[in-house]
Amino acid sequence: MSDTTRPASVNRQQVEHFDALAEEWWTPTKGFRQLNRESTLRQNYIRDVVLMHLDVPDPAEPLAGLHVADVGCGGGYVAEPLARWGAKVVGVDVAPANIAAARRHATETGLDIDYRVAAAEDLAASDERFDVVVSLEVAEHVADVPVFLRSCAALVRPGGLLVVSTINRTVRSALTVVLAAEYLLRWIPRGTHHYSMFVTPAEVDAVARESGLTLVDRTGVKFDVRTKSWKRIAAETGSYIRAYRRA
Repeated sequence: MSDTTRPASVNRQQVEHFDALAEEWWTPTKGFRQLNRESTLRQNYIRDVVLMHLDVPDPAEPLAGLHVADVGCGGGYVAEPLARWGAKVVGVDVAPANIAAARRHATETGLDIDYRVAAAEDLAASDERFDVVVSLEVAEHVADVPVFLRSCAALVRPGGLLVVSTINRTVRSALTVVLAAEYLLRWIPRGTHHYSMFVTPAEVDAVARESGLTLVDRTGVKFDVRTKSWKRIAAETGSYIRAYRRA
């Protein structure tokens, strides 16, 4: 894909970075281990906002019958549990090796997930609309955040939800996500994050409002060193998740 034909949100350097790491998605001893652990918190958050804001007949299978898009799905950490909860999942990612890894793992685990090499703009240009659209830890890797978020918002059907998780542009996140997690603790492959690309909650809110969406829930996310687990917190100075609904 040339620079003239590539969708505006696609950051070529970031695609190459994740393509090179794709074999590590489902290798728990390598660079994505902490991301895999954090994905449990995010998938549970998605379940909770669905139960709060959508008509769910069976809480034991909270996404049954729902059409869900996972935009920037990576290796499928969140797409898979959403599918197990009964959703019909379309997972898209611009890194071909990510999609290859996601397809392999879905096949190995017997899950039917529609994985595609595509950008958010590509999916938005189609006729598909979704009950739930999720974009988790993606906005901080794109070339044009407003274009990317508008494309995600366009995928939400009336009454549907958009769930976005990303990293706030603060001194705290520069110290914890970049310096500590990548360079000191080496939880994340070096070069994965760039402080200048982090996104504030106000910036996400602005695009959501322009796109006809209303904020319905929000939470901060923090790693608890005492319990060695991720938890929800009130402060959004680091990683955070926001949920929006279309009327």
